[in-house]
Amino acid sequence: MTSTHRTTLIIGGTGKTGRRVAQRLTARGLPVRVGSRTGEPPFDWDAPDSWEPALDGVTAVYVTYHPDLAFPGAAEAVGALAESAVRKGARRLVLLSGRGEEGAVNSEERLKAAGADWTVVRANWFDQNFSESFFLKPVRAGQLALPTADAVEPFVDADDIADVVTAALTDDRHIGRTYELSGPRLLSFHDVAAELSEATGREITYTPVSLDDYRLTLRENGLPVEFADLFGLILDGRNASVTQGVREALGREPVDFAEFAGKTAATGVWTV
Repeated sequence: MTSTHRTTLIIGGTGKTGRRVAQRLTARGLPVRVGSRTGEPPFDWDAPDSWEPALDGVTAVYVTYHPDLAFPGAAEAVGALAESAVRKGARRLVLLSGRGEEGAVNSEERLKAAGADWTVVRANWFDQNFSESFFLKPVRAGQLALPTADAVEPFVDADDIADVVTAALTDDRHIGRTYELSGPRLLSFHDVAAELSEATGREITYTPVSLDDYRLTLRENGLPVEFADLFGLILDGRNASVTQGVREALGREPVDFAEFAGKTAATGVWTV
Protein backbone atom coordinates (compact mmCIF):
# COMPACT_ATOMS: atom_id res chain seq x y z
CA MET A 1 0.00 0.00 0.00
CA THR A 2 1.37 3.37 -1.01
CA SER A 3 -1.23 5.75 0.37
CA THR A 4 -2.98 6.37 3.68
CA HIS A 5 -6.50 4.97 3.88
CA ARG A 6 -9.27 5.72 6.31
CA THR A 7 -12.51 4.25 5.02
CA THR A 8 -13.46 2.71 1.68
CA LEU A 9 -17.11 2.88 0.65
CA ILE A 10 -18.08 -0.22 -1.30
CA ILE A 11 -21.23 0.48 -3.26
CA GLY A 12 -23.00 -2.81 -3.76
CA GLY A 13 -21.06 -4.14 -0.81
CA THR A 14 -23.35 -7.16 -0.44
CA GLY A 15 -23.13 -8.10 -4.13
CA LYS A 16 -20.99 -10.60 -6.01
CA THR A 17 -17.84 -8.47 -6.27
CA GLY A 18 -18.55 -5.95 -3.51
CA ARG A 19 -18.66 -8.41 -0.64
CA ARG A 20 -15.47 -10.05 -1.89
CA VAL A 21 -13.68 -6.70 -1.99
CA ALA A 22 -14.97 -5.93 1.52
CA GLN A 23 -13.58 -9.23 2.78
CA ARG A 24 -10.18 -8.56 1.25
CA LEU A 25 -9.88 -5.03 2.63
CA THR A 26 -11.07 -6.11 6.07
CA ALA A 27 -8.49 -8.91 6.08
CA ARG A 28 -5.83 -6.22 5.57
CA GLY A 29 -7.14 -4.27 8.54
CA LEU A 30 -8.59 -1.50 6.36
CA PRO A 31 -11.93 0.02 7.42
CA VAL A 32 -14.85 -0.60 5.08
CA ARG A 33 -18.33 0.87 4.78
CA VAL A 34 -20.90 -1.22 2.95
CA GLY A 35 -22.97 0.85 0.56
CA SER A 36 -26.38 -0.80 0.33
CA ARG A 37 -29.98 -0.12 1.22
CA THR A 38 -29.42 -2.01 4.48
CA GLY A 39 -26.06 -0.38 5.22
CA GLU A 40 -25.29 2.01 8.08
CA PRO A 41 -25.90 4.64 6.84
CA PRO A 42 -27.95 3.27 3.91
CA PHE A 43 -26.99 3.92 0.29
CA ASP A 44 -29.56 3.79 -2.51
CA TRP A 45 -28.87 4.71 -6.14
CA ASP A 46 -32.51 5.78 -6.43
CA ALA A 47 -32.27 8.10 -3.41
CA PRO A 48 -29.52 10.69 -4.02
CA ASP A 49 -30.12 12.16 -0.55
CA SER A 50 -28.55 8.98 0.84
CA TRP A 51 -25.26 9.43 -0.98
CA GLU A 52 -23.50 12.14 1.03
CA PRO A 53 -24.12 10.56 4.45
CA ALA A 54 -22.65 7.33 3.10
CA LEU A 55 -19.63 9.27 1.82
CA ASP A 56 -18.79 10.97 5.14
CA GLY A 57 -15.17 10.28 6.11
CA VAL A 58 -14.55 8.19 2.99
CA THR A 59 -11.27 8.43 1.06
CA ALA A 60 -11.89 5.72 -1.56
CA VAL A 61 -14.99 4.38 -3.30
CA TYR A 62 -15.62 1.18 -5.23
CA VAL A 63 -18.46 2.05 -7.59
CA THR A 64 -20.82 -0.63 -8.89
CA TYR A 65 -24.07 0.48 -10.50
CA HIS A 66 -27.38 -1.35 -10.29
CA PRO A 67 -28.94 -2.67 -12.42
CA ASP A 68 -26.31 -2.11 -15.16
CA LEU A 69 -24.23 0.71 -16.64
CA ALA A 70 -25.88 0.09 -20.01
CA PHE A 71 -29.27 1.20 -18.63
CA PRO A 72 -30.61 4.74 -19.25
CA GLY A 73 -29.57 7.26 -16.60
CA ALA A 74 -26.54 5.30 -15.41
CA ALA A 75 -23.91 7.77 -16.63
CA GLU A 76 -25.69 10.71 -15.01
CA ALA A 77 -26.00 8.87 -11.70
CA VAL A 78 -22.38 7.69 -11.70
CA GLY A 79 -21.15 11.18 -12.60
CA ALA A 80 -23.18 12.79 -9.84
CA LEU A 81 -22.01 10.21 -7.31
CA ALA A 82 -18.37 10.71 -8.30
CA GLU A 83 -18.68 14.48 -7.95
CA SER A 84 -20.27 14.07 -4.52
CA ALA A 85 -17.49 11.72 -3.47
CA VAL A 86 -14.79 14.21 -4.46
CA ARG A 87 -16.59 17.05 -2.66
CA LYS A 88 -16.67 14.90 0.48
CA GLY A 89 -12.92 14.20 0.26
CA ALA A 90 -12.62 10.89 -1.59
CA ARG A 91 -9.40 10.71 -3.63
CA ARG A 92 -9.61 7.21 -5.13
CA LEU A 93 -12.47 5.93 -7.33
CA VAL A 94 -12.60 2.46 -8.84
CA LEU A 95 -15.44 1.70 -11.26
CA LEU A 96 -16.71 -1.75 -12.22
CA SER A 97 -17.61 -1.43 -15.89
CA GLY A 98 -18.75 -3.78 -18.62
CA ARG A 99 -16.48 -4.90 -21.42
CA GLY A 100 -17.85 -3.93 -24.82
CA GLU A 101 -20.72 -1.81 -23.47
CA GLU A 102 -20.86 1.53 -25.29
CA GLY A 103 -23.19 2.93 -22.64
CA ALA A 104 -20.74 2.00 -19.92
CA VAL A 105 -18.04 4.17 -21.51
CA ASN A 106 -20.18 7.25 -20.82
CA SER A 107 -20.21 6.34 -17.13
CA GLU A 108 -16.44 5.81 -17.18
CA GLU A 109 -15.86 9.28 -18.64
CA ARG A 110 -18.18 10.93 -16.13
CA LEU A 111 -16.36 9.25 -13.24
CA LYS A 112 -12.94 10.26 -14.60
CA ALA A 113 -14.07 13.88 -14.95
CA ALA A 114 -14.84 14.16 -11.23
CA GLY A 115 -11.17 14.83 -10.47
CA ALA A 116 -10.14 11.89 -8.27
CA ASP A 117 -7.52 9.24 -8.98
CA TRP A 118 -9.39 6.56 -10.92
CA THR A 119 -9.18 3.00 -12.16
CA VAL A 120 -11.70 1.34 -14.49
CA VAL A 121 -12.23 -2.43 -14.34
CA ARG A 122 -14.13 -3.73 -17.37
CA ALA A 123 -15.38 -7.26 -16.90
CA ASN A 124 -16.89 -9.96 -19.05
CA TRP A 125 -19.84 -11.96 -17.75
CA PHE A 126 -19.18 -13.51 -14.35
CA ASP A 127 -18.74 -17.21 -13.60
CA GLN A 128 -20.87 -16.51 -10.54
CA ASN A 129 -23.90 -15.64 -12.66
CA PHE A 130 -24.43 -19.41 -12.62
CA SER A 131 -24.19 -19.74 -8.84
CA GLU A 132 -25.25 -16.44 -7.28
CA SER A 133 -27.46 -14.75 -9.81
CA PHE A 134 -30.07 -15.15 -12.54
CA PHE A 135 -28.68 -18.44 -13.95
CA LEU A 136 -28.71 -20.26 -10.59
CA LYS A 137 -32.30 -21.44 -10.76
CA PRO A 138 -31.95 -22.80 -14.33
CA VAL A 139 -28.76 -24.66 -13.36
CA ARG A 140 -30.56 -26.28 -10.44
CA ALA A 141 -33.39 -27.22 -12.81
CA GLY A 142 -30.88 -28.73 -15.23
CA GLN A 143 -31.99 -26.55 -18.15
CA LEU A 144 -30.29 -23.40 -19.44
CA ALA A 145 -32.67 -21.81 -21.97
CA LEU A 146 -30.97 -18.62 -23.14
CA PRO A 147 -30.84 -16.36 -26.23
CA THR A 148 -27.15 -16.93 -26.93
CA ALA A 149 -27.24 -19.30 -29.95
CA ASP A 150 -23.73 -20.72 -30.45
CA ALA A 151 -21.90 -17.57 -29.36
CA VAL A 152 -18.86 -17.74 -27.06
CA GLU A 153 -17.84 -15.74 -24.00
CA PRO A 154 -14.63 -15.67 -21.87
CA PHE A 155 -16.40 -15.79 -18.49
CA VAL A 156 -14.43 -14.14 -15.68
CA ASP A 157 -14.41 -15.15 -12.02
CA ALA A 158 -15.67 -12.69 -9.40
CA ASP A 159 -12.66 -13.51 -7.21
CA ASP A 160 -10.35 -12.30 -9.97
CA ILE A 161 -12.37 -9.10 -10.26
CA ALA A 162 -12.23 -8.59 -6.50
CA ASP A 163 -8.46 -9.10 -6.46
CA VAL A 164 -7.97 -6.49 -9.20
CA VAL A 165 -10.33 -4.02 -7.53
CA THR A 166 -8.61 -4.46 -4.17
CA ALA A 167 -5.24 -3.81 -5.81
CA ALA A 168 -6.63 -0.70 -7.51
CA LEU A 169 -7.98 0.65 -4.22
CA THR A 170 -4.75 0.15 -2.32
CA ASP A 171 -1.84 0.54 -4.77
CA ASP A 172 -0.97 3.74 -6.67
CA ARG A 173 0.43 1.72 -9.58
CA HIS A 174 -3.12 1.20 -10.84
CA ILE A 175 -4.10 4.87 -10.98
CA GLY A 176 -5.27 5.90 -14.45
CA ARG A 177 -5.44 2.34 -15.72
CA THR A 178 -8.31 0.60 -17.52
CA TYR A 179 -8.21 -3.17 -17.14
CA GLU A 180 -10.27 -5.50 -19.32
CA LEU A 181 -10.82 -8.75 -17.47
CA SER A 182 -11.74 -12.14 -18.90
CA GLY A 183 -11.24 -15.77 -18.10
CA PRO A 184 -8.50 -17.79 -19.81
CA ARG A 185 -10.64 -19.35 -22.58
CA LEU A 186 -13.75 -18.90 -24.66
CA LEU A 187 -16.77 -21.03 -23.87
CA SER A 188 -20.10 -21.46 -25.60
CA PHE A 189 -23.15 -22.14 -23.47
CA HIS A 190 -22.98 -25.72 -24.74
CA ASP A 191 -19.49 -25.83 -23.19
CA VAL A 192 -20.79 -24.26 -19.97
CA ALA A 193 -23.53 -26.89 -19.70
CA ALA A 194 -20.94 -29.64 -20.20
CA GLU A 195 -18.61 -28.15 -17.54
CA LEU A 196 -21.49 -27.83 -15.07
CA SER A 197 -22.62 -31.39 -15.79
CA GLU A 198 -19.12 -32.67 -15.12
CA ALA A 199 -18.84 -30.71 -11.88
CA THR A 200 -22.26 -31.62 -10.51
CA GLY A 201 -22.44 -35.22 -11.71
CA ARG A 202 -25.85 -34.72 -13.31
CA GLU A 203 -27.06 -33.68 -16.73
CA ILE A 204 -27.42 -29.95 -17.37
CA THR A 205 -28.49 -29.00 -20.87
CA TYR A 206 -28.46 -25.82 -22.91
CA THR A 207 -31.28 -24.86 -25.28
CA PRO A 208 -31.07 -21.71 -27.44
CA VAL A 209 -34.22 -19.54 -27.37
CA SER A 210 -35.20 -16.30 -29.07
CA LEU A 211 -34.75 -12.90 -27.46
CA ASP A 212 -38.50 -12.39 -27.47
CA ASP A 213 -39.07 -15.64 -25.60
CA TYR A 214 -36.41 -14.70 -23.08
CA ARG A 215 -37.96 -11.28 -22.54
CA LEU A 216 -41.23 -13.04 -21.75
CA THR A 217 -39.42 -15.25 -19.22
CA LEU A 218 -37.89 -12.19 -17.56
CA ARG A 219 -41.26 -10.47 -17.37
CA GLU A 220 -42.89 -13.55 -15.87
CA ASN A 221 -40.19 -13.63 -13.19
CA GLY A 222 -40.49 -9.94 -12.35
CA LEU A 223 -37.09 -9.01 -13.79
CA PRO A 224 -36.30 -6.04 -16.05
CA VAL A 225 -36.83 -7.04 -19.69
CA GLU A 226 -33.84 -4.80 -20.54
CA PHE A 227 -31.59 -7.59 -19.27
CA ALA A 228 -32.31 -9.40 -22.52
CA ASP A 229 -30.54 -6.63 -24.44
CA LEU A 230 -27.28 -7.46 -22.67
CA PHE A 231 -27.16 -10.75 -24.57
CA GLY A 232 -26.35 -8.70 -27.63
CA LEU A 233 -22.85 -8.31 -26.18
CA ILE A 234 -22.42 -12.05 -26.64
CA LEU A 235 -24.35 -12.52 -29.87
CA ASP A 236 -22.46 -9.95 -31.94
CA GLY A 237 -19.05 -11.35 -30.97
CA ARG A 238 -17.57 -8.09 -29.69
CA ASN A 239 -16.22 -9.82 -26.57
CA ALA A 240 -15.32 -13.12 -28.21
CA SER A 241 -11.65 -12.85 -27.31
CA VAL A 242 -9.50 -13.46 -24.25
CA THR A 243 -7.89 -10.45 -22.57
CA GLN A 244 -4.77 -10.15 -20.44
CA GLY A 245 -6.20 -7.78 -17.82
CA VAL A 246 -5.83 -10.15 -14.86
CA ARG A 247 -2.20 -10.83 -15.75
CA GLU A 248 -1.52 -7.09 -16.29
CA ALA A 249 -2.98 -6.14 -12.91
CA LEU A 250 -1.96 -9.11 -10.77
CA GLY A 251 0.87 -10.91 -12.55
CA ARG A 252 -0.97 -14.25 -12.61
CA GLU A 253 -3.38 -16.20 -14.77
CA PRO A 254 -7.16 -15.87 -14.31
CA VAL A 255 -9.32 -18.60 -12.77
CA ASP A 256 -10.64 -21.12 -15.30
CA PHE A 257 -14.37 -21.88 -15.47
CA ALA A 258 -13.73 -25.54 -14.73
CA GLU A 259 -11.98 -24.61 -11.47
CA PHE A 260 -14.89 -22.36 -10.54
CA ALA A 261 -17.42 -25.10 -11.34
CA GLY A 262 -15.58 -27.74 -9.29
CA LYS A 263 -15.21 -25.55 -6.20
CA THR A 264 -18.76 -24.29 -6.42
CA ALA A 265 -20.27 -27.73 -6.85
CA ALA A 266 -18.52 -28.79 -3.64
CA THR A 267 -20.47 -26.12 -1.71
CA GLY A 268 -23.77 -27.81 -2.56
CA VAL A 269 -25.32 -24.66 -4.07
CA TRP A 270 -26.39 -26.63 -7.16
CA THR A 271 -27.69 -29.61 -5.21
CA VAL A 272 -31.36 -30.37 -5.83
